[in-house]
Amino acid sequence: MLRAWHAAALAALTAWAPATKAQNFSVGSASIIGSLDPHFYNVGPNNAVAATFFDRMLESDAQARVHPGLLESWRLLADDTWEFRLRAGVRFHNGAEFTAEDIAFTIARLPTIVNSPGSFTTYTRSIAAVEVVDPMTVRIRTNGPYPNLLVDLARIAVLNRRTHENATTDDFNAGRAVIGTGPFRLVEHRPSDRILMARNDAYWGEKPRWERVDYRMVTNDPARTAALLAGDLDAIEQVPTSDIARLRRDPRIAISETESLRNAFLVFDHSREGATPFVADNDGRPLERNPLKDRRVRQALSIAIDRHAIVERVMEGAASPSMQFVGQGVFGHVPDLQPPRADPEAARRLLAEAGYPNGFRITLHTSNDRYQNDARTAQAVGQMWTRIGVRTQVEAMPFTNFIGRASRQEFSVWYASWGSSTGETSGAMRSALMTFNRERGTGAVNRGRYSNPEFDARMLAAMREMDDEKREQLLQEAMRFVMQDHPIAPMLLFRNIWAMRSGIAHTPRADELTRPQDFR
Repeated sequence: MLRAWHAAALAALTAWAPATKAQNFSVGSASIIGSLDPHFYNVGPNNAVAATFFDRMLESDAQARVHPGLLESWRLLADDTWEFRLRAGVRFHNGAEFTAEDIAFTIARLPTIVNSPGSFTTYTRSIAAVEVVDPMTVRIRTNGPYPNLLVDLARIAVLNRRTHENATTDDFNAGRAVIGTGPFRLVEHRPSDRILMARNDAYWGEKPRWERVDYRMVTNDPARTAALLAGDLDAIEQVPTSDIARLRRDPRIAISETESLRNAFLVFDHSREGATPFVADNDGRPLERNPLKDRRVRQALSIAIDRHAIVERVMEGAASPSMQFVGQGVFGHVPDLQPPRADPEAARRLLAEAGYPNGFRITLHTSNDRYQNDARTAQAVGQMWTRIGVRTQVEAMPFTNFIGRASRQEFSVWYASWGSSTGETSGAMRSALMTFNRERGTGAVNRGRYSNPEFDARMLAAMREMDDEKREQLLQEAMRFVMQDHPIAPMLLFRNIWAMRSGIAHTPRADELTRPQDFR
């Protein structure tokens, strides 16, 4: 079945050229799309492209509010049992009918993905059983009360049991298995270069404007802007901060923007009691004990950062200072948890109290092509740390190299980010700060291996509370509690900004996904 569909996709490629300019759309991604397997790696760029080919069980709108997707309606039968009705008349790109068996298969597939740098199982570990009632009805039983099931299901792309039963991640990356129910079909995948798509005219939902899409990976910021201004691209994401003002003034260009759900932070190595690989004394000798295990050291490094200066000078206003995972108005936000003002003197005192009056040497690792001004932000942090006696070297690298090393805990401290695409705080804290536990599905991206049993218990209580008001209060208490321990150093909440040629409209998404169907 995969071979037959691949042949059809190649045939569609020959039809690319005749489409008129008005029917074509080209968009510049700031990141490399690492995989076309929608279950391989839970990261924004991959998820954005997956959303063109695959529909999710439930969908989230531009402000991360859940609404029906392939699951059209639902009801709560008990605190731990949900019943869903499927959307009728939906077919996969190869003509296969969408049924409840596909929901059960999709949920069962997630734990089988090997070598994932960021697993989707965090969204299914709450599920105890899936029952196919009939072809259009499915029941899901959770491990006790679990109010966030709907939010979690809105993160999972649906596959077809018959088509994808033996499909591997390599099959997806080769294009053979990219067969979904989404608004676009795959035409060609050129890894690290571009993805060519054709509109799915049999799509069950609203048809996109574009017949053909060229989803191009342009990780160099100046090149992305230049391609837009030259007319080689119709739209770009992650507008370089240095270009925002002039693009706003250009009558040929339209700007689309919204507050982001993405927080940037620094991760500390909690996994090693002894020497950590990129920390040394001032003579270059490895320290026998990991100073980052000391809360006072972590707090010192956090309050040494002038977040307001980074927002003004590095981000040029396209971010805001932060001390938590989400911004104002998002479920679980703590209004009184404000980012600290930089205090180098207090930072030096804390270092002295911890036994490092003369500081030490450290290397801060970062990507240089994933987040807005990632390497520049890390350089600014390095300068601020050096001023308090922590002599900092910054090592930047492409994200594809960086994420593998971070996942193997090769670094001592590194620049990271989390987009709270669930539209509330529990997803971020569960994935980034709860103890890493594959069986329980917590700590999926807790690469620093922070572990605090009391925080875990607080989070589990919050995630089981069915009353929204009580749950938000528990989440806020958990956030206050954990941030007193400084397990990470939150820094920034981004602003999502796109630019496009005048005459194109766009719906900006808080989850930062760049989807061709959102341009028209």
